Amino acid sequence: METHVVIMAGGIGSRLWPVSTRETPKQFIDLLGTGKSLLQMTADRFLPICDIRNFWVVTSENYVSMVSSQLPDIPKEHILAEPEPRNTAPCIAYACSKIALRHPDANVIVTPADAFVSKTAAFISAVGLALEYTAGSDSIVTIGILPDRPETGYGYIRASEKTDGKVNKVIEFKEKPDRKTAEFYLTEGNYFWNAGIFVWNVRTIGAQLRKYAPGIADVISGISGTFYTPEEQSALREHFHECEKISIDYAVMEKSDVIHVISGDFGWSDLGSWSSVREHSMQDPDGNVFIGKRAVAEGCRNCIVHVSGDAAVSGLDGYVVAESGGKILVCRLDDEQKIKDYTERLK
Repeated sequence: METHVVIMAGGIGSRLWPVSTRETPKQFIDLLGTGKSLLQMTADRFLPICDIRNFWVVTSENYVSMVSSQLPDIPKEHILAEPEPRNTAPCIAYACSKIALRHPDANVIVTPADAFVSKTAAFISAVGLALEYTAGSDSIVTIGILPDRPETGYGYIRASEKTDGKVNKVIEFKEKPDRKTAEFYLTEGNYFWNAGIFVWNVRTIGAQLRKYAPGIADVISGISGTFYTPEEQSALREHFHECEKISIDYAVMEKSDVIHVISGDFGWSDLGSWSSVREHSMQDPDGNVFIGKRAVAEGCRNCIVHVSGDAAVSGLDGYVVAESGGKILVCRLDDEQKIKDYTERLK
């Protein structure tokens, strides 16, 4: 059974302003100072199990050229341009329907473009087991992240067992919890962070969408006659907005009885905040991270400085200093939840 990888790369990443903006979102940026964007790092992660010619990227019409530039080996017709964002369920329905038209037996991995995984060998091993499972069944397997703290910023997956490295039945999906509930999940041991990474075959996801999100399935089915033709993009512009704006979790995962999970410690992060970027970047002995051309720092601790040029920083503890395109952010990391509000006030 042929394996395909679908990378969802249409998000904006407003919590990492001013480096991540609507014009150039975080998935296209070298956030960690590795020399590669998050999109490129995501693609590299899956190369051991899938030929680059079987990669697909779903993104905004505005970002197609950036995708093509950063991943030049992906076939042009595999870069799918959404005319407007409708969340992950329509995005996934579109990509998997197009794959199914030419590859009706395909096994598919769906992943966000902006996640970070440090323990790639363990991650790829888990994905490989998930592919084996979905190749021979009508099941969906999601990748669960073993929590190392009572995190309130992630959704959770409750599994039937605590066993890592084994495919287990999903009992239920849980919304982002309060602190007390998150502490309970951590103690129980069979609750895992929901990373939004899924494995299925195209027949299974097609059937699940028709059952639980028939409106979306009908819209995509109506467009499918134009797939791989010059009329595809105009049909999308005319009808894609008719899809309900809903996540795949709400549309299918929380309703279906064929969901399974394989969990593990993969060094995963969604890199959704400056704190998480600092955590997964190289730190100096004082806990500082400097990403840019040159930085001079004196008396600083636990800071992240992410600038496009040179910077001098003195006497800060627990701050983010970020600059891009003439926009500057200086903010306590403890207050970074306010960044989205700052961007709204600057509009």
